[in-house]
Amino acid sequence: MKILIAEDDPVSRRLLEVTLSKWGYEVIACMDGHAAWEVLQQPDAPQLVILDWMMPRMDGLQVCKKVREREEHSAELYVYIILLTAKSQKADMVTGLEAGADDYLTKPFDAQELRMRLRAGRRILDLRDELVRAREIIREQARKDSLTQLCTRATVLEILQQELDRSQRSVDRDTPVSVVLADLDHFKDINDTYGHLAGDAVLREAARRMREAIRPYDIIGRYGGEEFLLVLSDCDTIGAVALAQRLLLAVSKEVIVLAEGTVYVTLSAGVATSGVVQDAEMLVGAADVALYRAKRGGRNRVEVAQADDMRIE
Repeated sequence: MKILIAEDDPVSRRLLEVTLSKWGYEVIACMDGHAAWEVLQQPDAPQLVILDWMMPRMDGLQVCKKVREREEHSAELYVYIILLTAKSQKADMVTGLEAGADDYLTKPFDAQELRMRLRAGRRILDLRDELVRAREIIREQARKDSLTQLCTRATVLEILQQELDRSQRSVDRDTPVSVVLADLDHFKDINDTYGHLAGDAVLREAARRMREAIRPYDIIGRYGGEEFLLVLSDCDTIGAVALAQRLLLAVSKEVIVLAEGTVYVTLSAGVATSGVVQDAEMLVGAADVALYRAKRGGRNRVEVAQADDMRIE
């Protein structure tokens, strides 16, 4: 593990460097706080730091405060700081901890005490990393539909609006964004005939087939019930229709085998492409009108939103 030490006294700095290297640390040694702060601003900066209190140009307290101020305004990894100083009064310890130090060690330090304090710091960093990973997992799970593992409705709508905004900021402001709103045909009949567990299995399999049929950079989410929404960046109407047709084929090419029997599933889809409409919900609304036409037209087909479907209030 990398560790940063900042100590202006060359003898003390060398003693720390040799001791820490012996314990297996990759040591980065600095002669003052200013140099330490420069190192800490690097992308691969150490998370474990030992700072001398009294140093030229920038002392240990100032470095502590800068590190904590940065952490308040960014998602940087946490830095565990041990303040090393000859000051031994309780008031000095409080001052150091208030400045942002995690621990405090007086000079001359005892090697075994320093080793134990570093071990405690590493445990805290490991625990924090575990919490961050757990938070990211929870965040990722919240963005995915638990049944199909596709994006949730809120997530796919958020991504759609981001893509619409991005297309307006691009050099070519006419860069199209298309959506495909797809719906499994006669899905209620499947639930009524085979039960909701079978219906869930059909949804999972249909979602898997659609996910495999789209481009790697396209986004698909479960819009609600048996409806699915695709966001197609840099894709015009012709391209969106072609992809929608590919979805229909992917879903219907083979029967879905259930414990209760085999089910043949088809899909209807409505396509809408940005233009005068740059609002996510309005674009989806236009695709929904086209989807309704596909349903009325016999299902298992694709319809394209017309100009009249783009309702601008």
